[in-house]
Amino acid sequence: MKVIGLIGGMSWESTAEYYRIINKTVKERLGGLHSAKILLYSVDFSEIATLQTEGRWPEATKFMCDAAQRIERGGADCVLICTNTMHKMAPEVQSTVTIPLLHIADTTAIEIKKRGIKRIGLLGTKYTMVEDFYKGRLVDDYDLDVCIPPEDGCRIVNRVIYEELCLGKVVEESKNQFQQIIHDLNTRGVEGVILGCTEISLLINQ
Repeated sequence: MKVIGLIGGMSWESTAEYYRIINKTVKERLGGLHSAKILLYSVDFSEIATLQTEGRWPEATKFMCDAAQRIERGGADCVLICTNTMHKMAPEVQSTVTIPLLHIADTTAIEIKKRGIKRIGLLGTKYTMVEDFYKGRLVDDYDLDVCIPPEDGCRIVNRVIYEELCLGKVVEESKNQFQQIIHDLNTRGVEGVILGCTEISLLINQ
């Protein structure tokens, strides 16, 4: 069994979900007492969030590259970034290690294509929704039509992620707002919605 390297902590709430799902999948496939071989390097999200907010992306990139190098030295066979937003520097991270970086947008797109979906909604942090490092990959590499909420909807989604979900808070009013945003995307013809921030599943699954 190969060793999966995870760069986590952004937030630890969602990293726990990655850990749970990976181990659940291994158990379902192999049965018995089997569990995944995982090497986790968890960063201090407060430091990363500050760099994001202040637009200090080169420093954030150094953090991520360092984490990937630590994981490779630890013996992992591949590396995953347990947050959509920090895939912004995925090319730089991949360039610093010899093990493959498994890009979250690729696996997402493959699943979307399997389901025969063409027009897809995207929710996530403002960086994931507005910038091209994620949705551009879906459009350019997989020929998907990606829709995001209008500006006010993006603000709501981003605020709830950082001020509530990353702190483990599940607020009913926010759940209702997300449901309305998803409904509005549906009226624009989307056939599904990417929860492009793992923390969102903590809210939508409630």
